[in-house]
Order: sequence, then structure tokens, then C-alpha cells
Amino acid sequence: MTLEIKTSNVAPIRQTYAYIERRFGTKPATRYQEVSFDIQGAANFHYRPLWNPSKTLNDPSYTALHMQDWYVFKDPRQFYYGAYVQHRARLQDVAESNYAFFEKRHLVENISDEIKQKIITCLLPFRYVEQTANLHMMSGSAYGYGTVITQACMFAAMDRLGMAQYISRIGLLLDGNTGESLQQAKNAWMNDAAWQPLRKLCELSLTEQDWFKLFVLQNLLIDSLMQSLVYGTFDQLLVENGARDVAMLTEFMQDCLTDLRKWSDPVFKLAIAESEENKALIQNWVAELLPQVQEAFSAWSTLALNDAEIEQGLAVIAERSKKAGLADIFNLA
Repeated sequence: MTLEIKTSNVAPIRQTYAYIERRFGTKPATRYQEVSFDIQGAANFHYRPLWNPSKTLNDPSYTALHMQDWYVFKDPRQFYYGAYVQHRARLQDVAESNYAFFEKRHLVENISDEIKQKIITCLLPFRYVEQTANLHMMSGSAYGYGTVITQACMFAAMDRLGMAQYISRIGLLLDGNTGESLQQAKNAWMNDAAWQPLRKLCELSLTEQDWFKLFVLQNLLIDSLMQSLVYGTFDQLLVENGARDVAMLTEFMQDCLTDLRKWSDPVFKLAIAESEENKALIQNWVAELLPQVQEAFSAWSTLALNDAEIEQGLAVIAERSKKAGLADIFNLA
């Protein structure tokens, strides 16, 4: 008796879901495509929001920006929940290792009292700025249109919450977990004249109803200056004054801001390229908001860097704006 082993291939009836086929054609879809595109409800709502009856649920008019297809804002990182959590878990593992090393080796003892106070006064209050950034991005998640942008905004909001927490932990490392440094930072945030323009900017921004305007304020203007000045120039100042080890505590923030820029820059470019109306709108937003941001960080720079000039940070904004397609309104030398 002979035994023949045969194999046969079973062709799938379809390669992916119907709503994905309508957008991408009859080909296998990635997990990112399946969980991100065309899954937001767009019709047959039972009621209007009680807090704003003039709008529908998932209403694109929560921003003055107009897009023919809101799903054009594809995340180049292709983050959906699983991919995002895995990526950030790796960053957190590194951060936790850095914080544990700093504490185990008592590296805080290498920092002078003067520089500790500098960190408390000039760095720790940024935890309030990060908390504001969290609310800015939550606005995009709540009122944005299209899952590709709303889920990315939610991930960014969680990044900002994590950054606020890590800044707080820096304070706890400085004072031996007594919380005294955080109280001093709060007092500086509430009462120090150098922080009031930035505090005013944060508090007034929370009254803004246009989520994409907040997106521009946070991701283009504030983040550019934070990455350049706070985690660049100020970090170098700490290095030059015997606090080199603090850099390992802010590495998570720098990595997150770099990663967020990989996503936000294409969003700006696509929004601006959509129409001349969008370009003019974003240009006007930048012209309105930039002086406020510049004033806020100039006051901080005077306190932290003994220098009110923030040209380096403004140059980063100018570069990003130019690449996105905006006209030069910065008049930088």
C-alpha cells in the first residue's frame, strides 16, 4: 500500500475588510490600516452632543481647517495601540534603568546646591507645561476628525503625561523623595515673574476651542522651543556646571519629542498643501501665536540661561515652517 500526501491551497474569499478594500483595493492590509482607516462613525447618530447641540458627534467643523479627506493624515510611524505601547515600553525600560542607576550610584551628590536650585527653579515647573500639552493633545483626540489623527493625538497626550511624571521624578531624586523640590517648583510657577508669561500662555490656551490651532501651538511652536532650549541649551548649561548626569534623566523627553516631530511635521505639510485657504489660516495662527510663545520663552531664558535671546529655538520653528510650506514670517538673520 502506498501513501500519497497531497497539499492544496485554499484561496481566501477576500484579502481584508470591505471598508479597507474600498480605500486600498483588494490586497492584504496592514494591521495599522485595518484599525485606523474609516472606522470612525460618520452617520446615523442618535443625538447631538448635549454640551454643544450645534455640532454632531465626530464633527469636522470643530476646527476652521478644511480637508477633503481627513484620513490623509497617515502616521508615518504606523502607530496603533499595540505598536505604540511596544515602542514606548522600550523607551520606558531605558528611562527606568537610567533613573535607577542615578539613584543607586547617588549621582545627586555630584550636583552642587546652586545647580540643584537651578534645576528646581528652571526645569521642574515644566511639568505644568507638559500637563497643558497633555490637554492640548487630548483636545485633538476628542474633537479631531478621522481615526488616524485622533488616535495619534491620544498617544501624544499620553507621552506628555509621561514626560510630566518624569520631570516630577527628577525633583524627587533631588530632594530624597520629600517633595520639597516640587513645592518650590510650584511656588516658582505661581509667583516667579519669569514664569508668568508661560503660565499665562498655558492657561489661556485651554480656552481655545479649535483643536488644530492648539495642535499648531503645541507641536510646532512650543515643542520646537522646548527641544531646542530646555533639552538643548539648558541641558548643555547643566553639563558645563557639573550636572552632566541629569542628561540621562531627560533622555526620555528628548526621544519622545523627536518621535513626535516625525509625526507632526507631515501633518503640517499635508494640511498646508491641501489648499491656499488652509495655508493662509495656519500662517495667521502662527503669526498670532508666535509673539506670545516668544515672549514666554524669552522670560524663561532670562531666568534659566541669563540670556533673553532665543534665536536658536526660533530658527528651528522657521526651518520646520519652511519645510511644511509656510512663508517666512520670522525675519531671522
